[in-house]
Amino acid sequence: MIKPLSLLLCALLALSFGGCKPKAASITSIQRKEAANLVSEAQFAMTLRDYARAEGLLTKATALEFDNGNYWISLGSMRVRLGQRPAAKKAYESALHAFEAAYKLKPTVAQPYLQQVYALALLGRADDARALLTKVEKKHGTDLAVRAFVQGRQLESMLSSQMFKEVGL
Repeated sequence: MIKPLSLLLCALLALSFGGCKPKAASITSIQRKEAANLVSEAQFAMTLRDYARAEGLLTKATALEFDNGNYWISLGSMRVRLGQRPAAKKAYESALHAFEAAYKLKPTVAQPYLQQVYALALLGRADDARALLTKVEKKHGTDLAVRAFVQGRQLESMLSSQMFKEVGL
């Protein structure tokens, strides 16, 4: 009777301590390398226009490295190409959350903020993307990438691009 009780106690302790770690800390370097290999293989599948294979590989990569917004964007675009719009929306939303988390970790770096603008645009939320871009410009107006993005009207250019329209929602 003591043995099952001690096993239960150990399991509960493991679960309670497991919840204390931030998710990103639980991703090992091996998992990140494996995810990068899967993404590389997916890129090759994309060049062959084997979108179903690329989607499967990207799904595995995002399961391993769920905090990489770029992987989620790629997964979403593959799903749009395969006609899986609801699944693509979930992938783009995951990308948005990953970019938000990255910005919170380093609020002095503007790139994740600009990536949020891109993710919002892919989700079909152009007005939210414009509003966020205005915020980015106020917070990071001296950043060269932000200035180039705003002054070059890259958001509007992107929204009108045929290639963007093919993968956006």
